[in-house]
Amino acid sequence: MKKFFEDITIIIISYKSYDIVRNFIKKIPKKFQVIIVDNSNDFNLKKIKKKYKNIKIFLRKNNGVSSALNFGVKKIKTKYFFQVSPDVEFNFNDLKKFYKKAKIMKDNFSALGPRFINTDDKSHKQSNLNHEIGFIKSIHGSAMFINKKNFKKIGKFDENIFLYFEETDYCKRGLKIGFNSYQLNKVKIKKKGLTVNVQNEKDKRKIANLLSWHFIWSKFYYFKKHYGLMLSLIYFIPIIVRTIFKLNLTKNSNEYYKYKNRYEGLKTAINGGKSYKRP
Repeated sequence: MKKFFEDITIIIISYKSYDIVRNFIKKIPKKFQVIIVDNSNDFNLKKIKKKYKNIKIFLRKNNGVSSALNFGVKKIKTKYFFQVSPDVEFNFNDLKKFYKKAKIMKDNFSALGPRFINTDDKSHKQSNLNHEIGFIKSIHGSAMFINKKNFKKIGKFDENIFLYFEETDYCKRGLKIGFNSYQLNKVKIKKKGLTVNVQNEKDKRKIANLLSWHFIWSKFYYFKKHYGLMLSLIYFIPIIVRTIFKLNLTKNSNEYYKYKNRYEGLKTAINGGKSYKRP
């Protein structure tokens, strides 16, 4: 089992989430190498480095999740990496199940992921629960077990994407060259919420509006990249109509700004603009 710990590096991406990260890493066995890439340049994280010899911390300018992940992958020397969000509940002993399955499959996969116990098919389509391992079009970005050699073949995460759909794009590109993604249904995970320490309702709304902008921008970008502009426009017509309707319906409420950001993000993506919006 010594080889197991030597073969896997855990990668955590953080942004203004010192307390969340500090509590999360307590659950990680110290035999694992851990890389934390922080997009908020939070020097408080250096306190963690002093306490844990197995953890390396890199403070960076916020260029998005894809950029941070690619940076983290460059730093690892192990055969596999497990990218995990600090806002989840996960038993790290279950990494043995990913590791064993990877060996059985002779590493023929894009990514392996766990089953989420608190999500619905609308937000994240999952595989058949009755199957021990099921094919899935995209592994949720909160927890991905990846072979580094395959990662290099498929290509790094698309850095045009600031937030959302980077994992969907990665799995899609893998599928195109013969690497499927799979969900291990006996490995369970629970997502708790935001990875950002939010101080008040105003900040919470600000983050929610930002997420709304990036979600729709990234979704359109992904569809355009893989299916072309015309098919994407046809697919998004109902979304455009609903968004404009919601804008008019919520003019005198806080919800208005969520739909305003969604509209602006979608308009930017349709016009070919970059994912420019920042916290």
